[in-house]
Amino acid sequence: MPLKPSDIQKKLPDGGKRNCKECGFPTCLAFAMKLVSGGVSLEKCPHLDPEVKEWIIDAITPPIKLVSVGTGERMLTVGEEEVVHRHEKTFLRPPGLAVLISDIETDQAINAKLKRLDEYEFTWVTFKLRADLAVLKFESGSKERYLSVVAGVAREKRPMVLMCEELGTLFAARDLVADQKPLLYPLTNANLEEALPGLKKKVVPVAVRGQNLEEVVAVTTKLRAAGVSEIMIDTSPQNLKEALRDYTLIRRAALTHTFRPLGYPIISFLPLKAEDAAQEALLAAVLVIKYASVIVLSDLHEETLFPLLVHRLSIYTDPRVPLAVEEKVYEIGAPNEVSPVVLTTNFALTYFAVASGVEASKIPGYLGVKGTDGLCVLAAWSTGKFAGETIGPFIKNSGLEGKLKKKRLIIPGLAARIKGEIEDELPGWEVIVGPKEAEELPAFMPKLFAKWKEAEGGTCG
Repeated sequence: MPLKPSDIQKKLPDGGKRNCKECGFPTCLAFAMKLVSGGVSLEKCPHLDPEVKEWIIDAITPPIKLVSVGTGERMLTVGEEEVVHRHEKTFLRPPGLAVLISDIETDQAINAKLKRLDEYEFTWVTFKLRADLAVLKFESGSKERYLSVVAGVAREKRPMVLMCEELGTLFAARDLVADQKPLLYPLTNANLEEALPGLKKKVVPVAVRGQNLEEVVAVTTKLRAAGVSEIMIDTSPQNLKEALRDYTLIRRAALTHTFRPLGYPIISFLPLKAEDAAQEALLAAVLVIKYASVIVLSDLHEETLFPLLVHRLSIYTDPRVPLAVEEKVYEIGAPNEVSPVVLTTNFALTYFAVASGVEASKIPGYLGVKGTDGLCVLAAWSTGKFAGETIGPFIKNSGLEGKLKKKRLIIPGLAARIKGEIEDELPGWEVIVGPKEAEELPAFMPKLFAKWKEAEGGTCG
């Protein structure tokens, strides 16, 4: 159950009734409310017993630890998920997609992968979609070769996972790029005691590998006792069935039972077991839903990466908030002074359908996207967000009137009843009721344009 301010208040001095105001708040309850929301430090209360402080820290810590890899604009942050099922609320932090780079690959092959990591960027609605980080695997047996690869990747400040079984080489690579906060992998039950002194010298995130949940729990428990907090976990599933079993148990243990030893993001190498790029993408798509926080791919292929990124965006978009595009006028084709203006709302699906319809019509035009808080045409009309009094100012402030010789506005067929309202708001504009479905635009617009052209003696455009 979520922690309540009253739970914290009862642990404060005098049962939360001291109200000394030394924390800066008028009452202990006010302090507790701010503490639960993360708006104040526990240190603000000077009268807490150490045991009580430890209890409160544990109670207010999110069930799944927040972990950050990398620095600056490209930093990847995962964890702090709050629900087992997306429909309960929302999934918060999209998983990072990583590309595997081995130091036995040629420099040319490595540079090609890095180029794809940097340059494969796709625009979807108003989002820029791209993969996130590189996993650098030590396979050559040469420390010098591995450090050279690490240094090359680090030059562009790319987030990275250092994947190395040999601790001396792993820590040497960590020291080389510690300021960029790499993730160290793997820490295991076998190497943990040897690794602990080195981990404390320069603290960066680490990833635990176990052959099952029990091994992972044993290692994370020791790491937590040693003061290492930013941890990811890998249970080494051999197939999708094992991954779904392990990852579901981890998520439920963390959120439903607040089992701290499993309250960490998951890193998954399962897609590397795929037979080809298509199967790899399918495995990754499942792991986006079921509950991986970093998903490692053997390579990045444009034809599989793009749908995977859109899928990730869909799963990690808050289902309570409609997906919307920016309110503005978009140009489709090369519109001119006699091009029509097609009007729609900023609900993303509506925008894409109408934009595709206008483009398919082969008639260059302006697409006026009216902001309606992401509502479709009928919903926006029923709430007053898509009406003459809102559309008129939008068109007037868009700058279209100064660009157009012929002021023609095509409105959605579903909004035919507001035609008169818009004409009242926009004197001098011809308002045309378009089709009810966007898929009809490719046939509707050429016929309409031909009619205009005939009426004006072939001077329409």
